[in-house]
Amino acid sequence: MNELGNFLKDLSDYLERFNYLTASFNHRINHYSELETLINKYSHFITNVENQEVWNQLQKQKNCDLNQVVDHLRNKSALCVAIMEKYRAMKLLNGETEITDYFKNIESCIEKEFGSFQITPDSKVLLVGSGAFPMTPILIAKRTGAVVVGIDIDDEAIELGLKVIEILGTELNIRLEKKPVEYLDFTKDATHIIFSSTVKDKYIILDQLHELTNEDVVVAMRYGDQLKSLFNYPSREVDEQKWNKVENVLRPDDVFDIELYKKMPKFISHV
Repeated sequence: MNELGNFLKDLSDYLERFNYLTASFNHRINHYSELETLINKYSHFITNVENQEVWNQLQKQKNCDLNQVVDHLRNKSALCVAIMEKYRAMKLLNGETEITDYFKNIESCIEKEFGSFQITPDSKVLLVGSGAFPMTPILIAKRTGAVVVGIDIDDEAIELGLKVIEILGTELNIRLEKKPVEYLDFTKDATHIIFSSTVKDKYIILDQLHELTNEDVVVAMRYGDQLKSLFNYPSREVDEQKWNKVENVLRPDDVFDIELYKKMPKFISHV
């Protein structure tokens, strides 16, 4: 089998394993080790330079079957990450605190999230897609003293996330809510907003945020294009009359990249 064939087989094998492990999830930690190993391996797969070269060759072929596999892989891997966070939260509640390679990668990304738009103790940070193990809120609040609010659409993720905070961040100014941005009072006060890369509708929500946020807000949009789109929802064009992309932070060794947005200034008529 040639290089392209091997790559496609790898994608098929990953999808098969993701399908199996999502179907096997029963809200217990039965498959924790198996899923941990798979996600760590997949993280290395999408940051492998050699795989990027193969991906580029496949893209030139404009293969419709490949596009279908990519969509399925992205959706299933995102679901597996959500399950992995639940596993990690459950293990913490049982007194186990080890950290996987995937989570180490994510935590290293958080360090440089906003570039020159630094978070300070006076900042108010909103995370869209906080998950069951809210690493980003905990690390930001712990290292900066900022107020942090996380939102998620998953009831179980919110419930587990609150328990994680009780253990790791009782002294921190963090809260989690199951509310959309338009019903969250905090939205209008947020100085910094972070989107998880696995939030499918993140660009739709970004468009909504233009009318809901203050003029100085900074948005960090986590995303993955090209090979990284196997593990993250990719970037999209935005309404340039609403949002200005001030920086695109490409990080080859990390599982996602970041776009930074600021609001476009309002047009002032001098008539």
